[in-house]
Amino acid sequence: MILEAGPVMLRRNRTRAQSSEFMSKTRQYTIQGITQDGRTFRPSDWAERLAGAMSCFRPGGTQGGIGAFIGYSPYCVPRSVGNVKCVIVDEALKALEPMAWDFVMNFARDNGLKVLEGGAPAE
Repeated sequence: MILEAGPVMLRRNRTRAQSSEFMSKTRQYTIQGITQDGRTFRPSDWAERLAGAMSCFRPGGTQGGIGAFIGYSPYCVPRSVGNVKCVIVDEALKALEPMAWDFVMNFARDNGLKVLEGGAPAE
């Protein structure tokens, strides 16, 4: 963890503004809730659970106490595209915390889920 005075710092010495700029330059991947053999992945709330587990990996890190809020990380967000549950994962997560990136991508691989390069289309 970086201990510096001044602007709120992220791991790897990025401020929030720098992190947003970095995120816009990184690739996104869509993990679909469909297995390689075409079946719907269960449980039905898998996307929310996975994104919830990654919620602490966010610009500025986690914040406890009265200023804390509940929400997903901008690097790992659940979405529904059509009738398919998905998780959009930003490659910025890999730079912020490589083990979190590995966890998400290994989850997809271990469960035989389809992973597509690019974010989900707007509904």
